[in-house]
Amino acid sequence: MSGNAAHAGGFRPELVCPAGTPAGLRTAVEAGADAVYCGYIGPTNARNFPGLNFTREEMAEAIDYAHARGAKVLVTVNSFPPAGRFEEWRRAVDDAVAAGADALILCDIGVLEYAAEAHPGQRLHLSVQAGASSPEAIRWYVHEFGVKRVVLPRILTVAEIRRVQEAVPCEIEAFVFGNIGMMAEGRCALSNYATGRSTNMDGVCSPADQVSYRKDAQGNLNSRLGDFTIDRYGPDENAGYPTICKGRYNTPVGRCKYVFEEPRSLNLVPLLPDLVAAGVTALKIEGRQRSRAYVKAVVSAFRRALDDLAAGGTPDIAALSALAEGRRTTTGAFGSKAWR
Repeated sequence: MSGNAAHAGGFRPELVCPAGTPAGLRTAVEAGADAVYCGYIGPTNARNFPGLNFTREEMAEAIDYAHARGAKVLVTVNSFPPAGRFEEWRRAVDDAVAAGADALILCDIGVLEYAAEAHPGQRLHLSVQAGASSPEAIRWYVHEFGVKRVVLPRILTVAEIRRVQEAVPCEIEAFVFGNIGMMAEGRCALSNYATGRSTNMDGVCSPADQVSYRKDAQGNLNSRLGDFTIDRYGPDENAGYPTICKGRYNTPVGRCKYVFEEPRSLNLVPLLPDLVAAGVTALKIEGRQRSRAYVKAVVSAFRRALDDLAAGGTPDIAALSALAEGRRTTTGAFGSKAWR
């Protein structure tokens, strides 16, 4: 069924929420998530940080918990296996299926092929890490692997999303809140350059053991990633996590500024009616590395917004700005093609 047809029948988009830990999953479900996405400990998912993710036993228990409360669990196996290590990704697929995952979120062609052949009845979603943004690319994944949903990269306007939705035989999922980076999902090598570990293959951008903060003689705080200074904060500034694409650098014209991206969060609350009208099946919140308090606040707010929208009202989540990175938000490319 196409997204537009589903909406014509009174369909309400699915709210897909982050779960970095078992406690985070329970928080998201209790706050009103229709589905949660999470991954196993290790490099097979794109949030491979210490203290995050699930053991095999925790995942099985979490899926049972969510199902008992009417929520779905989408398991991320959304990084790219290096040569000689494919067995880790194959095991993650097998274990997620055995645990009862409602869908697997995959990006690597080899992993997709394995999942489709080994588990033909399993629902597969195409991760944003695959970077599929054209109808032609999406249709290929659907035809080759039976993909049921594609998570779109954060580079499309709402009008472009509508055109994609009208041209593909699968569901569309779009990010609506959270971190927003260089818009090159699956292709960023900046962190790898600085630390030797790949965002795309090791599942970690700016690994924590490469992060350090040092004060200088003037009282400024220098944030570093590996051997590189990413930013320098004055005594009255709040320090952020050292991510290369959101650092400030000296430029050839003698100015120190944000070269790639400014620290701010995606917030598409103003565009929710437009996204629904465009046929988006699922609305996704980013933030598996965030606290339970953050997850509860954001998921609860979006649950209210979607319920208000379904009842014919106007969503109002002004308080979400306080949870945004740098306390600033943007609609990014969704609202204006000129932005990119």
